[in-house]
Amino acid sequence: MKFLKLLFVFSLFFAVTPSHSQVHVDQITHNSKERYITTTIGYPIPGTYAPLNQKQPITVLNPDGTGFIQAEDLSKQKINWGIECTQEGVPVFKEGFNSASYTFWYRPNDSEEWYYSQFSIHFVKKKMFLMGERVKEYVDYNVQ
Repeated sequence: MKFLKLLFVFSLFFAVTPSHSQVHVDQITHNSKERYITTTIGYPIPGTYAPLNQKQPITVLNPDGTGFIQAEDLSKQKINWGIECTQEGVPVFKEGFNSASYTFWYRPNDSEEWYYSQFSIHFVKKKMFLMGERVKEYVDYNVQ
């Protein structure tokens, strides 16, 4: 009987532990300054971004922090990406009227240099803008 209770406690412990996992944070260096990035900010960032009313050029962001950016000539460049955050994984953003603006960091796979651009979420329009011109619509599952 004690064995069953012990087994139950261990299985409960292992079942609950993953549900309280922390946000994954990566450390990057830009201009000799340490920064932190994450792919998790509470909104569905991963997906395909394209200029308004166009099918290409696109940017694809995968949940694991990889993806690619397609140039105007439709050539693709593989990237690693993230949204700037604190060391603890809290996203750094500027709040606007019905919007939030973040710093989007990306590094081409064939380079060691990190670049940054703007990433913004427009809550009323349910759209996310990447680099000012590429957009993705999203569904807000947090609305009550």
